[in-house]
Parts: sequence; structure tokens; C-alpha cells
Amino acid sequence: MNTGKINTTVLCISLAFLSCANRKLQRDEYTTALDYCVAQATKTATGITGNNRIPRSIANGKTGWRTVDYRDWTSGFWPGVEWYVYEYSKDDNWKARADITSRLLTPLVDSSPIDHDLGFMLYCSFGNGYRLTNNSDYKRILLRAADSLATLFNPKVGTILSWPRPVPGVDWPLRHNTIMDNMINLELLFWASKNGGSKKLYDMAVSHATTTMNNHFRPDNTSYHVVVYDTATGKKVKGITHQGYSDNSMWARGQSWAIYGFTMCYRESKNQEFLDFAQKITDVYLKDLPADLIPYWDFNAPDIPNAPRDASAACVVASALLELSTFVQDKAKANMYRTKARQMLQSLSSPAYQSGSVNNAFLLHSTGHKPAGSEINASIIYADYYYVEALLRAKKLKEGKSIYGKL
Repeated sequence: MNTGKINTTVLCISLAFLSCANRKLQRDEYTTALDYCVAQATKTATGITGNNRIPRSIANGKTGWRTVDYRDWTSGFWPGVEWYVYEYSKDDNWKARADITSRLLTPLVDSSPIDHDLGFMLYCSFGNGYRLTNNSDYKRILLRAADSLATLFNPKVGTILSWPRPVPGVDWPLRHNTIMDNMINLELLFWASKNGGSKKLYDMAVSHATTTMNNHFRPDNTSYHVVVYDTATGKKVKGITHQGYSDNSMWARGQSWAIYGFTMCYRESKNQEFLDFAQKITDVYLKDLPADLIPYWDFNAPDIPNAPRDASAACVVASALLELSTFVQDKAKANMYRTKARQMLQSLSSPAYQSGSVNNAFLLHSTGHKPAGSEINASIIYADYYYVEALLRAKKLKEGKSIYGKL
């Protein structure tokens, strides 16, 4: 078998597909993709059954959403999707829905945090709600959430404890653990410090990002999923993975969290180190992507090219790249980042990745927790959240608007 010839053929087909998708998306200016999201979200909203249930994922081969309650770490993404659909459609029915769904999460601020995910849960929901409505109730909830998240900060380590509870399959019950996902939750602390909260929240966020930058990455700028610290001394014990292929592999979504997180940290702090570092970890991610720019679930998975993809990582990176492109002073590099983001959205907006008539989600082919056999090649709500966020950002940039303002 002439594998070289086959690989060349596959590459040509992939590039041709990208070219066609590029023409379509440029012609429709992201409106077609956003209209699709509104239609799919409408079907999801209509089909949700059960009181206080929130969609999380649709298993490969299934059509119905697996739903969760407010305590699940993904609970903020569906109300976040509803707020984004409202932002785009300007339909007050979506505003009302988003308010109701967001308020399901309010009990989270009345109890001790069970993990670091208060940012995902409350900033994606109430944070978008406050941005779009300036509702003072939302502001109060967010400030309380930030204070709750801050209780997990360990000043000796310099980071927030990610899992202050037993986690199946881990072997560090008495250690301070910090996972890469935690970088996203720093946005809640930054926001609170600038909207009536303590200045200490800002200092915690910067400390967490700086400590993560120094300890969470290998010399080649690929990230560990987890770093374990000595709780008493604050010193790094080891870097490992929980959801990636191995302790030395680059788990795709972990690297995507890092790219998004350090880009956001630069926006909030204007610390040049964070901007420089965001580019380093972005560049190592971009250099080994498949032709359609949607990563395999782990860049070092042994069964590539037959390994599952992770569309959710592509959505996170596409959104981050659009923001990063606005900060990079080198015009050629900024344009490269924006072009890559658009190409990712073109692939995601194609029949190969959109759910279409398969189910009511936006996208197929995300991977949640491969080592645990969970949500493999599935539709997952956080993929949908970052997909619609990236589309909105791309549309705003195309129209010469700030990516943070309203449409």
C-alpha cells in the first residue's frame, strides 16, 4: 500500500474542503452559522424535560440530551448559550429564558465551593447576563461567587485549589492540586476586583496565572493537565494528567484552556509576560494540527489518525485566537491567528462537524474524558458555548466592533 500517496490525497481533499468552506462562510459572514445556532438552541429549549434540568451532552449515536442539575461543573454553559443567542437574535424570549436558567445556579453562592468551577458555572451564565443587561442582582451574585472561589486560594502555593474533594482515580488526596482548566475561572476574580470586589481578588488571579506559567508547562511549551503541590511548603511535587493520554502528552483541551486563559489574563492585567506566553503555547498547538484544524483529543494519542477528535478544544482555541489577534502587535502574526480562527470556524461550520439533523446540539465530535470512557465523540455543551462565542466574536471583528460589546 502506498501510504504516502494516500496521505497526500487526504491532505488535498481537506485543503479543498477548507477552501470551499471559506468561500461559503465569507459570503454569509457568519450569519448562516449563527442562525443555525439559534435554530438548534430553539429545538433544545423546546425539548428539555424535567424540572431544573440543564443539558450537558449527547452521546454518540443518541439523540437526546443528558441533563444535569446546577451542581454539575458544566451547568453554566447552557444559560451562557441562551445569553449569546439573545445577544445575536435580540429576542426578549431568549433573555427571559436565560434569566430563568441562570437563576437555577444561585444556590452555588450559598454553600462552600466543591471545586474551582464557579467561574465556568457563574461567569458564563450571570457574567454574560450582566454584560448584556446590567442587572444589579447578577452583579451581587457574581461578587459573592468570586469571594467563594477565593476561599480555595492557597497563598503558600500561589494558586487556587482545583478539587477540594475526593476525585475518582486520583492519588493525591492530601496534596494541593491545580488543573489547567482553572485558568478560565480567573476571569471571575478579575471581573470582581474591578466591579466592587476586593483588590486581593486581582492579586490572587495574577498569582495563580504566574505560578501556573512557571510550573505547568514543559520546556516545549506543552502543558500538564494537573500540577500537584505540597500543601504545607507550596513547592511543586509533580506534573501529571487526569484526562489526557499520558503525563507527558499534550491533552488538546488542556492546551486550549491555557491559550484562552493566558490571553484573557493579558487582557485583564496588561502583563506583557502573559501575552508573550500566550503566543508560545498557541504556536506549539497550531503546528501539529490536522489539515482541517480540529485536533485529536490528545496530540500524542497512539492511534492517530483514527483517534477521536475534540471539536470543543477547537472552539475554545478559535475564540481565544480571535481575541489574541487583537493584542499582538506583529501584524503578520495577528493576521495569521485570525486566519487560523476563521479556518477553524469554517471546519466547525461544515457538515462534518455541525450536528444538523443528527441531534439538537450545535456540534458533533467532542471528547470529554477519554481515559474514563466518558463523552467520547459526543456533542458537549461547552463546545456549543465556545462555538457560538467564537462566531459572535468573528462577526464583531468583521464589522469593526469590539469583541466584548453588544452586537
